[in-house]
Amino acid sequence: MAYQTVKGTYDLLPETLLKFQDLEDLFRHFLELYGYKEIKTPVFEYTGVFQKENDTSDMVTKEMYTFSLNGKDSLTLRPEGTAGVVRSFVENKMYGTAEMPVKLAYIEEMFRHERPQKGRQRQFTQMGIEAMGDKDPLIDAEVIALGYFYIRAIGLSGVKVLVNSLGDNESRMKYREELISYFEPHQDQLCADCRNRLYKNPLRILDCKVDHDSELIANAPKMALNEQSQVYFDKVKHYLDIMGIPYEIDDKLVRGLDYYTDTVFEVVSTNEASGSQATIFGGGRYDNLIKEMGGPEMSGIGFAIGVERLLILAEAEGVFEEYKPSIDCYVINLNEDPDYMLQIVNDLRNNGLTTEMNYYSRSLKAQFRSSERKNARFVLIIGEDEVKDNTVTLKDTLTKAQETVKKEEVSARIQQLMEDYYE
Repeated sequence: MAYQTVKGTYDLLPETLLKFQDLEDLFRHFLELYGYKEIKTPVFEYTGVFQKENDTSDMVTKEMYTFSLNGKDSLTLRPEGTAGVVRSFVENKMYGTAEMPVKLAYIEEMFRHERPQKGRQRQFTQMGIEAMGDKDPLIDAEVIALGYFYIRAIGLSGVKVLVNSLGDNESRMKYREELISYFEPHQDQLCADCRNRLYKNPLRILDCKVDHDSELIANAPKMALNEQSQVYFDKVKHYLDIMGIPYEIDDKLVRGLDYYTDTVFEVVSTNEASGSQATIFGGGRYDNLIKEMGGPEMSGIGFAIGVERLLILAEAEGVFEEYKPSIDCYVINLNEDPDYMLQIVNDLRNNGLTTEMNYYSRSLKAQFRSSERKNARFVLIIGEDEVKDNTVTLKDTLTKAQETVKKEEVSARIQQLMEDYYE
């Protein structure tokens, strides 16, 4: 029987995986710049880590892969990164450190049972950060800055930052009652999901995928922040201005998960090629989640980026147009005995040079074609004369220069040529 991948999953083939790794490596560079440390959490947790009382998000109500252990404990495959990181923060008492906020990051596989489509799979990769322990508008602005400048560093040009404030608990509760009063007489105009959300979390109606463009939602009352929340949000915007980050206020932006408070944000692509997958990443501040996980009353903020969607956007803007994986050396062997070649290849690799070799008897032309396909910077040719003289013929594919080099000097000579070229 011929097997295929399970619906909603896919194979990451080598060339695509290299692009993934480039995006991840650049993200790790920004983590280092901003002082974040990477963490790995289990791929499954107790369901309660993700499922909170009155949570009406699609992720929790429709998309989680949940199963039981020995018919007792309910477990769930990780659908998002924040909850597991917060659980670890609390369980390992990271809040006991003198240095706040605690800055953590993750690059993990996530699982959601949703309809597969371009850029959206049932198994997917997310990169994200969480800054926990302190609450300050400067932290909020810095979190947005990390994500924004990372996206710009990739080379995405059409990028827009959307920000909003959901206010503190007092502002949010007041706004909640206003929304219930507004939507209650019009329940028949709401989709089934929004009717269910009305008394549990009416803010989520503003984020409805079905009714998002309806006149009813367009005319919904706007959040009226109390003085404390307004001052906080004004400072976030002020710090974004100082860092030169352009942004727009989107008063309908509430984000998909129910634990957000105060600052929420999304970074979206304005490139037409992005189509419906315009959101690059999003996140926000959460004042209650750490306490709900059994920790102290502390705040946190973070964001998550879907790598699959990011790759689609990067390719749409031609970021990888000139992308071609390469190696340092390709060794062509025209001698019947591979021993001499193997000694050289082993030395090159032990000196940190990525090296491929010819494994079987082929013509010089065929082996040169292999070196071109692998985009080798240097080609080393071994024939009977080279074996006899204890040398190799070394060709630089960039400068087209060719020379004869002693076998024991090959690695050093290649490294010298690389240094000279980039000086």
